[in-house]
Amino acid sequence: MDYVLQVPSYGWCDLEGRLVIPTSRQILKECWFRLNIFRTKKNWLGFFNWIKVLLLIPCLFIFLLQYFNFHLLGIAFIYSMVVMGTHGTIWYHRYCTHGAYTFRNKFWRFITRNMTINMIPEEIYVISHHVHHAKSDQPGDPYNAGAGFLYCFLADVNHQTISGFLTEDEYARVVRMMGHSGVRPNTYRQYQKWGSVARPGWSLGGWILNWAFWGVAFYLLGGAPLVFALFGAAGFWAIGVRTFNYEGHGKGKDKHKEGVDFNKDDLSINQLWPGYVAGEWHNNHHLFPSSARSGFLNYQLDLAWYYIKFLKIIGAVSSYHDSKKLFLSQYLQPYMKKKKP
Repeated sequence: MDYVLQVPSYGWCDLEGRLVIPTSRQILKECWFRLNIFRTKKNWLGFFNWIKVLLLIPCLFIFLLQYFNFHLLGIAFIYSMVVMGTHGTIWYHRYCTHGAYTFRNKFWRFITRNMTINMIPEEIYVISHHVHHAKSDQPGDPYNAGAGFLYCFLADVNHQTISGFLTEDEYARVVRMMGHSGVRPNTYRQYQKWGSVARPGWSLGGWILNWAFWGVAFYLLGGAPLVFALFGAAGFWAIGVRTFNYEGHGKGKDKHKEGVDFNKDDLSINQLWPGYVAGEWHNNHHLFPSSARSGFLNYQLDLAWYYIKFLKIIGAVSSYHDSKKLFLSQYLQPYMKKKKP
């Protein structure tokens, strides 16, 4: 976890181990350096990630300027906030990163992976998120809220790609971290050329097929207006999700609430909006990262958990971890006893 990610030019910490807080200019310069595919082809993954977003921004404007109506706006809002948000929790967060549940077979894994418009390469999310948990709110955390909004917003480019200098054994360990996700990995020699686990051709092909399928499906359901509304909504979500870890860690400040946030080891907090629309009760998740459910309290709606539970009922998921009982016995019940006069 100390060196699996590519270190930014400004570093993670100073000589005394304190978090380096780069200037906005340093962050933007690093972003351009990491996106420049003409400098090195190893920048392809970060470039690929942002190209998807840039391609969808025109869709959002075409919808707003040419096809806008409140009915479609409502559909786009639900697709962006609830469908895309919940899918991110189901797929990237609970399955690909933490292995909180297992699929019965590859078919259901494929269906779940492609349940929405494809936006984020799994590799960018998964490896860096393991580092985030190992070094939460400490130097080396790729989206450390203490370094500011822009530090978190551009973390996918500046801080989340893997190092290009891993040994063959170290690279094999990284591949194993991604093994259950279904991502087709590069050989070590290919990794040395491309600087990534994911194969460019495989990633590009999967992206094109995913967008083609959803483009045709949306067109058949609602014509061009629905296509532009929902693809624009996906682009809006992809920009908005980059703000989450800054907000989800209290903007770098201790915003824990008594009886709500039981994990005091980092700055993660439970927030109503991400919780209700995406099942992302972040403080709970930091308590029990491998749990397929993070909505532990009665009011904490967890749509991602309902999907996983449904797949278990129909036999598509073979097993899952549910840490609610542990949360109740280890945290909530002692808290309630302590509160009694």
